Amino acid sequence: MALASACGSNADRRGDTVLFASGADLQSINPLLTVHPLARQVQRHVLLTTLARYDSTLTPQPYLARTWDWSSGRRGLTFHLETAVRWHDGQSTTARDVVWTLNAARDPATGYPRTSELAGLESVTARDDSTVVLRFRQPQASFPDLLTDVAILPAHLLDTVPHARLRQAQWNTTPVGNGPFRFVSHEPNRRWVFAANPGFPAALGGPPALGRFIVVVVDEPTTKLAALTSGELDFAGIQPAHAEFVRRDSNLTVLSFPLLQTDGIVFNTRRPPFDRLETRRAVSDAIDRRELVDAYIYGFGTPALGPVPPTAPGYLPPASSPAVNSPRAPGRVSFELLTVGSGEAPLEQMLQARLKRAGFDVTIRQLELSAFLGRVYGSSPDFDAAVLGIPGDPGLGYLGPLAKLTGLAAPSDPAAAQRLFADSMPVAFLYHSRGLQGMNRRVHGVTMDLRGELPTVRDWWVAQ
Repeated sequence: MALASACGSNADRRGDTVLFASGADLQSINPLLTVHPLARQVQRHVLLTTLARYDSTLTPQPYLARTWDWSSGRRGLTFHLETAVRWHDGQSTTARDVVWTLNAARDPATGYPRTSELAGLESVTARDDSTVVLRFRQPQASFPDLLTDVAILPAHLLDTVPHARLRQAQWNTTPVGNGPFRFVSHEPNRRWVFAANPGFPAALGGPPALGRFIVVVVDEPTTKLAALTSGELDFAGIQPAHAEFVRRDSNLTVLSFPLLQTDGIVFNTRRPPFDRLETRRAVSDAIDRRELVDAYIYGFGTPALGPVPPTAPGYLPPASSPAVNSPRAPGRVSFELLTVGSGEAPLEQMLQARLKRAGFDVTIRQLELSAFLGRVYGSSPDFDAAVLGIPGDPGLGYLGPLAKLTGLAAPSDPAAAQRLFADSMPVAFLYHSRGLQGMNRRVHGVTMDLRGELPTVRDWWVAQ
């Protein structure tokens, strides 16, 4: 009872400020440079706007672009922008911003993770301040998923920065957005603070109901759980083993929701031992995926037979289910398995034990997130294998960058890309996990689904 009372009083003192825990800093607030899943959501739903956004059925809906129309041959796509959207420094958001952002994303020098999806984009032009025209080299079968993902940036603050130097841009540390919340401050590895934008246009939903939204960096799961139960946090991702404990607290509830995310062991096929298909396949076949789902994530997910969850559009069923414990490694094989963290690494230990029986000697190497990203995503990848949570997107555009990460090139067609992963095995997929968040019941209006944790953050409100 004392704990419940403390939980309520700590949270109530914050009023309409909501604290949302992240296991790591947001990596970058610049949408052209980010792979961190929560950072991408903060960009799209908190600080900035996208041309279109998905509803809960993953159907594109108007956002910054209020309407759009295709040319007769579906090679031209014209967007008509809302004219009342302003950057938080008072400047109007115009077609110039959209053109600059998409052209920067197309430039390989920028390093945008989804650049390959823009290869078919022939040109981006501004017809006037509120009209943008995209021309494609080939007819488009559907609305480009990428246009719901890449948030538009302020050209007037970034167009003097060479694309190759965008990682060093001043904007990244003091960003000016045009979304429902404006940037207030950032303390590296501690917090990002955003305040409600009272001028957010009614056409896009109007100002948010919250006064402040704060992303708090808490990397230790037990610390995060303690802060949630004491009322110091309103939201915290929780481990499956803690779900029942959180449910028993009358001030808290557990949100479980589907994710477009797959966890797997990513192999570096550029160097031994995983330059050989039989070695990669032996690792994959040695893993008991059902054991991982039942014992590690407590049933909050399903075994992964490929890179795409069955709930995702474009899912291609695998030809067969993976075996377990067959075949064995070709001789005794040693490799280093990179992972993020500093604790006990139970998943990695379960994998290590299974693989040892199959002839693999696995050394687990835990790294801080930035060091992990540097070794795995750097210009000269320095890893044998890495445990990775792989965030997806409804258009399955992530399959190309995922294959590139391993050293392979995937076809642009999503079905053909899925067959490449099945045949070449550059990743041993483990499970498709569900999202699991502990939430203080004082926050209302929350929906979490395939779009992630934050698609409805503008509508969240706190009972006073």
